[in-house]
Parts: sequence; structure tokens; C-alpha cells
Amino acid sequence: MEIKKTEGGVTAAKGFLAASCAAGIKYQGRQDMAMIYSELPCKSAGTFTTNVVKAAPVKWDRKQVESGEAAQAVVVNAGIANACTGEEGMEYCRRTAAAAGAALGIAPGAVLVASTGVIGKQLPMDRIEAGVKMLAKDLGSGLDKGEAASRAIMTTDTKNKQVAVQVELGGALVTVGGMCKGSGMIHPNMCTMLSFVTTDAAISKELLVEALREDIKDTYNMISVDGDTSTNDTVLLLANGMAGNKEIADKDEDYQRFCQALHVVNETLAKKMAGDGEGCTALFEVTVKGAESKAQAVTLAKSVITSNLTKAAIFGHDANWGRILCAMGYSGAEFDPEKVDLFFESAAGKLQIIENGVALDYSEEEATKILSESEVTAVADIKMGDFTATAWGCDLTFDYVKINADYRS
Repeated sequence: MEIKKTEGGVTAAKGFLAASCAAGIKYQGRQDMAMIYSELPCKSAGTFTTNVVKAAPVKWDRKQVESGEAAQAVVVNAGIANACTGEEGMEYCRRTAAAAGAALGIAPGAVLVASTGVIGKQLPMDRIEAGVKMLAKDLGSGLDKGEAASRAIMTTDTKNKQVAVQVELGGALVTVGGMCKGSGMIHPNMCTMLSFVTTDAAISKELLVEALREDIKDTYNMISVDGDTSTNDTVLLLANGMAGNKEIADKDEDYQRFCQALHVVNETLAKKMAGDGEGCTALFEVTVKGAESKAQAVTLAKSVITSNLTKAAIFGHDANWGRILCAMGYSGAEFDPEKVDLFFESAAGKLQIIENGVALDYSEEEATKILSESEVTAVADIKMGDFTATAWGCDLTFDYVKINADYRS
């Protein structure tokens, strides 16, 4: 069977439950805490921010993942990031894990924690601990529970983000599902980006870790909204083995298919974040092909996707191709600008803008029409080899400044 998308998110896989509640941490009139729980202990994998300034939950989760201890629950709060909070921040993690452990009847070391929101503020632990108790009582396996959890972790996001896929492994139907949040401070190097992926696949801890570590290179690490790498970037992957497939312990065909399913989930979530960048009106995709190495293609694609001048041109539906070529030129990757072909495409059509580094006699009106869609792609062929890379970002709008000028208020 091919990899097929199915309904739901973190509760789509067998044995996973979720809950959400309004703890009043920062927001009023909305839910702001979520919990993911597995009926059986899970193998865990995680990737985290490369920012030297790391939030307390990042340190807590990294230690849990690297310890090899089974994980069984994740507690997430929105509104306050628990970053730059000193030793108090680590104590908040310990207290959150202890509260969840007591409420769920599991070891505190089996609890992962995550926070997103304003940096530098202390968590109101009375509300967090009360929220944990509410979450434990509200756990359910329904798809609606997963969707509500995906909404509860939002900050400046304008929409919740979730996806699930199914694939057959060793004669068993395996599900991989996930949810994420991210809209600003997005420039992962493993945004404020949080992603939680669950699967009922039986797979060794070593291969689970490797599958995630390799896949983020082409998914979460290829998106950017504003070039700011968050203090809280976290991707967690939990596998409880309840699908009943023979445990994947070698890099065989089942492992490759699992990796493909994981990739679909991660890429979908990554694109959802890029397309929901703060204040944005369009998802901007950049593909560089004809590169002599993957590294060269990645460098060029990410340079374009992070160019503020290019992002502003996309917002203005302006086919200002010089900005794209310029961004490629300062990327640090060597190429011959006089061999570059550039195309713009969207649901409205496809148009070649330059050939061998020189502008063609294209229609500005047609170009504007193509660039006015909600998803826009630029394709640059540098004619040096057979490697390709794709990066995702968004346009830069007036609203991005407005949102971030008064974010703390």
C-alpha cells in the first residue's frame, strides 16, 4: 500500500490520547495547555534548537531523550516560553513532570515538557499544575481531542496545524500523525517552533532517532519565516509499537517506508508553518536544481527564502528577479549567474523570467497574476549537476512588523 493521508493528528495512531484546557497562563477565553499521552511506554527521539540560549524545556527533553528512558506523556503550554528563566525554569520542568506523573500514574522521567510564548517571564506554576490535573482527566483518543490540542498550543498562529498518514509495514497498518505550532521566530537549525509526532510503529530506539535526525534536514531545517532561530525549537517523535508490526531493527524496506511516511508528516507540518508566517499572505517555495551537490542547492535555496527584499517583492506580487539572483550571489555558494534559468509558478500558471542570467521578454501582467496566488514557487536551474533542494518561507508584510512590535503586550 502507498502512503496515504488520513484524518487527524497526534491521536490518529493507536494508543495515543490527547487533551487541552484553559489554564489562564497568558491568554483569556481560549485553551492554552495540551497533553499527549500514550497507553503504553514509548521510545522517544528529539531534535532541538541550535541557539546557544536554550529554554529549560529544551534541556529537560534532550536529557530525557538521550537517557534512553521510556516516554509516555508530553505537556505543552502556550503563552510563556520558560526561556531565560534560570534554575527556576528547570524547577518548573521538574514540577510539571511530577504533577503529570502523579496525575497519570507514571514516572516523572517519562514526561516530556514544552513551552512557547514570551521569553523571560516566569511560569505561573499554580496554574500549570492545576492545568495538568484538568488535562489528565480530559484525555481521549478521538480525533477531536487531537485537533483541540493542536489549537491549544498556538501563539501568533492563525490556524492549527496537524496531519496523519498510514502505511503498511510487515503486514500491519502503521499510522504516523503529528501537530505543530509556529508562525514567527522561525529559522530552525536542528521555530518558536514546536512539533510533536506520534506513531504506533514498532521500531528500535536507534533507528527512530536516526530517522528523525536525517529527515529534519529536508523538512524543518528548510523553512524560514524571519531568520530568527528560537530558544525553544523542539521536535519530538514518540513510538509505542501498538500497530503490531515486527519491530524495525534494520535499515530494510520497512524502515525505508517508515522514513517516507515520517517525511510526509514532517514536510507537511513544516510547510504549514512557513505558510502561516506572521502576517504573511503567501507560502513562498524556492527550488534550486541542477546543483553539483546537495549542500550547494540547500545554501542557494535558503539564501533566497530568507532574503527580505525577495520576500517583500513576493508580497507586492512583483517579479523582481534581480533580488533572487542577488540573494543567490551572496549565499557563499559558487555558481555561474550567466547560466541560471529562473521560473515563477503557481496555480495560475508557469512563466520563465530569465534564461542564462538574462531577462526574457515576459509579460509583467502574467507574472503578477502568478505571484498573486496564496502559494508561489520560484525554480532556479543553475545547470551544474543533478542535485536539487527546496526551501519554504513566506512573504514579508506590514503586519509582520505590527505583530512583533507589540508581541509582549
